[in-house]
Amino acid sequence: MALFVVNCSTKKDAFLNRSYHSVTTKYNVLYNGNEALRIGLAQLNANYEDNYWERLPIEPLKVDELAMPGMQADPDSSPQEFEKAEEKAVKAIQKHSMLIARQERNNQIDDAYLLLGKSRYYSQRFVPALEAFNFVLLNYPQANLINETKIWQAKTQVRLQNEEQAIKNLNNLLKNKSLKSDIKESAHTVIAMAYLNLDSLQLVINHLNKAVKTDNNKEQTARNLFILGQLYSEKGRKDSSNIAFQKVIDFKKAPYKYKIHAQLEKAKNATNKLDAASTLAVLKKLAKDRDNRPFLDELYYRIGMIEQENNKDIAIEYFKKSLQSNSKRNLQKELSYEALGNLHFDKAEFMVAGAYYDSILNITKSENTKRVRRLVRNRNNLNEIILYENSSKINDSVLTVVAMGEEGRIAFFNAHIEKLKAEEAKKSAKKSAKTGLSNPNFSKAETGENSGKWYFYNIQAVGFGEQEFRRIWGDRPLEENWRLRDKSQANYGNIQNAEQINAEAANSEKLELSYYLDKIPSEKVKIDSIVNERNTAYFKLGIIYKEQFKELDLAKDKFEKLITFSPDLALLIPAKYHLFKIYESQGNEKTVSLKNDIVANYPTSKYAKIILNPNQALEEDEKNAAETEYAAIYYEYEAEKFETVIEKTNLAIGKYMGEPIVAKLELLKAYAIGKSQGLVAFKEALEFVALNYPNTEESKKALEVIETIKLKL
Repeated sequence: MALFVVNCSTKKDAFLNRSYHSVTTKYNVLYNGNEALRIGLAQLNANYEDNYWERLPIEPLKVDELAMPGMQADPDSSPQEFEKAEEKAVKAIQKHSMLIARQERNNQIDDAYLLLGKSRYYSQRFVPALEAFNFVLLNYPQANLINETKIWQAKTQVRLQNEEQAIKNLNNLLKNKSLKSDIKESAHTVIAMAYLNLDSLQLVINHLNKAVKTDNNKEQTARNLFILGQLYSEKGRKDSSNIAFQKVIDFKKAPYKYKIHAQLEKAKNATNKLDAASTLAVLKKLAKDRDNRPFLDELYYRIGMIEQENNKDIAIEYFKKSLQSNSKRNLQKELSYEALGNLHFDKAEFMVAGAYYDSILNITKSENTKRVRRLVRNRNNLNEIILYENSSKINDSVLTVVAMGEEGRIAFFNAHIEKLKAEEAKKSAKKSAKTGLSNPNFSKAETGENSGKWYFYNIQAVGFGEQEFRRIWGDRPLEENWRLRDKSQANYGNIQNAEQINAEAANSEKLELSYYLDKIPSEKVKIDSIVNERNTAYFKLGIIYKEQFKELDLAKDKFEKLITFSPDLALLIPAKYHLFKIYESQGNEKTVSLKNDIVANYPTSKYAKIILNPNQALEEDEKNAAETEYAAIYYEYEAEKFETVIEKTNLAIGKYMGEPIVAKLELLKAYAIGKSQGLVAFKEALEFVALNYPNTEESKKALEVIETIKLKL
């Protein structure tokens, strides 16, 4: 045994020594290391999910942007198999390297360094990975895997943002005419990666086209073809894009995820009705295929996008199907909600649209993206509509009941209570059906041969007893003191049961007539307050629909209803004027009669003056234009549209330069800057107001706020 160990020393250049260490390195240490690397890659790919709504990265590896020299990276989340592979590579080098007379006699050591570099690369430790690859290139220039090592060196340089060096090295490699096709394929793919980082898209396309001439790596070839299709689409070359996607579809050994998404991408490229019709037929056929169930959310969404050009109602159904497909893709859910919200918005169903936008904001994990910020702005614009629509509906209902009289109210609420009881009975029957206890007409005569048996042996008897119990006592939990609704009498401390009991009590109260009658306001002051609130809601809705959303029919409906309520003149006259302007724009025959009504009945109002002499009224209005514009900008400040406020105050300041309103505008701008840019910027803006507008109220206010800010800074 001692002789064998001596003969197998790493310091002796003998055939037996070289053979032993080479075989041991290859079939023991490196085999286990490469196997660990393979398992780690499988786990990495399983955890990686492509976002097909964006251009795919050429290499599917999510890299921490902070994983750079001298910068702190996120905690390492790479599979631990990469660490194991690295350990095996280090073990091979330390125990089996035969560096004798400055020459490595173990021909497997360069493979060990390559494994070491790959392990570090996939662990996102790119600097030590590059060191391993450089060591091979410097010390083992004749290694069997030298060309593969050059590919990995270039990939690592790309990750370290040294794209120019990577391109130069690989172009030198490609000058070798005897390169194998798989090396050429990989080299062109890595060069495309480098040019993608440099935003040289045409060069990316050139090298990807060279890479896909062979398909040694089936997964990467399919991916490269897919990215080619995306790049052509971005450049507006739809025909070339479709050719690339069709190659993915026809590529027999391409992973199916690329094939199905290539079909979806081709659908996006449809440019005319004929293309859309043929694409629609293909997508509907794919949706019927059971193998495509994991992709139904995307298929239904794309079908909906095509259908909305012709039939919005059908499109809505498909978007709903997309949401119902139980997808785990959060972004796809957001896009389906957004499409539904936009369709309802276009149909002027603003409350429904707002609900769909809310659904997006509840599930999104990308609040800072441009798309979500735009959605937030759109949703905020609907706040007032939703507020006033809800207010008007609730107050309309209350006032309708108030106007019924006592007998009418009693009849109305009795009918409502009967409806609730019917619904409760229906729910109870469903519960009984689930347990098989569903015969409410059970009687002793119907028990037949089971009539002499014990009660609980008879299913029908048990069902009848359970229903009778529920009818008398309701749903009571199985517990001590179950008869008591108020468990405090028995020191019962179970919060969950208490909540259930309170809910049951609330439900039972809703079956009592007094529950409703006691809530109806009877005092004139309260009723008048509800009337005024309802009228104001109708007026504001009319203004919002007319001025902000240009929905003249909706505005007309609100103003017409408001006039029938005989509101105060403060609302009645402007409502009639806005209605007059709507009629006038629509060529409505009621225009003349409404104009005569305003002029005859309200001759001293500013609206009558505007109708009779628009030019004179305009001159009078110009005197108040600055204050009006300030008020409008301030309204946007209250709506927290700070960037818009800064922009509009700058325009207004230039417009009214030299007038007293400018100091107010500057102070308002300073507050908007403070809200959007922080205390330091706020202090600077206030100092500008104090310095440039001395002896004004705005200057005094600015100085007061500056003193407060100093205490916080």
